Amino acid sequence: SGLVGSMTHCDGYCAAALGRSADVASVGIDAEPDEPLPEEVLPAVTLPDERRRLDELAERRPDVHWQRLLFSAKESVYKAWYPLTGQWLDFTEADVEIGTDPGAPHSGGFRARLLVPGPVLDGRHLTHFDGRWAAGAGLLVTAVTVHHT
Repeated sequence: SGLVGSMTHCDGYCAAALGRSADVASVGIDAEPDEPLPEEVLPAVTLPDERRRLDELAERRPDVHWQRLLFSAKESVYKAWYPLTGQWLDFTEADVEIGTDPGAPHSGGFRARLLVPGPVLDGRHLTHFDGRWAAGAGLLVTAVTVHHT
């Protein structure tokens, strides 16, 4: 009672994040191996504009497996979404745009624009979730925190 949280695991890694519900409405985290996403998965979890942006990122920065990072970001979004709505969010119901930071080449932010009506939180209708990502030690990690207004 009084806490929000999320957990994740993949080969060789596990993590949990907790926050006080008075401070944070929801949180979602995910970790994935920094490896290629299986080819058959990409069309099921991405939108055409996302695939175009992923190609641009891969051309500029081939040192990160961007397709797998986008998958992780969508997992974090879902983990933050579900406690607020109690509803499924399909991979194609959020358009994720990943940002890079020239000063921190192995981390950055992302925004997931909701393509379905978002939850109402503290009297405001959410239209997007913002998150952060990092790559290192063979892992890709993402996190979303939904703050109260």
